[in-house]
Amino acid sequence: MVIMTATSSPSYEPVLARIAEEIGRTPGRGRPADYIPALAARDPRSFGMAVAELDGTVHGVGDWREPFSTQSITKVFTLALDLAREGDQLWEHVGREPSGNPFNSLVQLEYEDGIPRNPFINAGALVVTDRLQTRTGDASGELLDFLRSESGNPALDFDKDVAASETAHGDRNAALAHFMASYGNIDNPVPVLLEQYFRQCSVTASCADLALATGFLARHGIRADGGRLLTRSQAKQVNAVMLTCGTYDAAGDFAYRVGLPGKSGVGGGIIAVVPGRCTLCVWSPGLDERGNSVAGVAALDRFTTLTGLSVF
Repeated sequence: MVIMTATSSPSYEPVLARIAEEIGRTPGRGRPADYIPALAARDPRSFGMAVAELDGTVHGVGDWREPFSTQSITKVFTLALDLAREGDQLWEHVGREPSGNPFNSLVQLEYEDGIPRNPFINAGALVVTDRLQTRTGDASGELLDFLRSESGNPALDFDKDVAASETAHGDRNAALAHFMASYGNIDNPVPVLLEQYFRQCSVTASCADLALATGFLARHGIRADGGRLLTRSQAKQVNAVMLTCGTYDAAGDFAYRVGLPGKSGVGGGIIAVVPGRCTLCVWSPGLDERGNSVAGVAALDRFTTLTGLSVF
């Protein structure tokens, strides 16, 4: 075990190498998401992992520079971008509680008058994107500019094929948006909102890109250029919601095993935050029944166990 204390010099390479070697010997990696052709075609045995330090130094292993579909990971960034603009008013329109239901469930919305449980289930993410669209006029463009800036990669872009697949299979999201609109919780025309949301989810990035882009949450709201995006309190709020809601209805198990704020996507990626120390991104396309990367969760579990870096 390589325990890192608050004053020890990080040595991430041997940890990452050990994790990759252990993951490589692990049978059963789950199955890629099959409702989007571009995701279904990915090799479930692909694996990459990156750690970004606060100063932007990045360490990686495996396919850590291979671009993949970010999907729901982008919900963290749209949440931060909107929270920076409207503050606590956002929480009048979306909750902060775990859902306990699948990420695209309609059931709770009717019981709770069109207010989604949290910003990371699809209904909640639609509300956040809608509010960011109202404030910027181009929510997905604002997101892409932010990711390019924080990652230092101006080549990041949307995947038009993925966005088209999302649109073709978007009936449930359309239903969620229309239902919330009937309660007055959506400002923009639903077709406009859905176009923005599907573009948002289609961003393609690597583990290195996403680990760097998440760094503001480890720096307590400070962006890569030294400017402040979130107050320290707001950064804490985002990290807290990631910990309790970031992996859908498996958030309790993720917190138990990994012990870090995290956010997964059905493209097989997971970002995680060690406040004040570093950020991580791991990618492997094979998913469990709850939509989280099997190898990704296992790798983050090993990382916190080997390093002792956890919020607990």
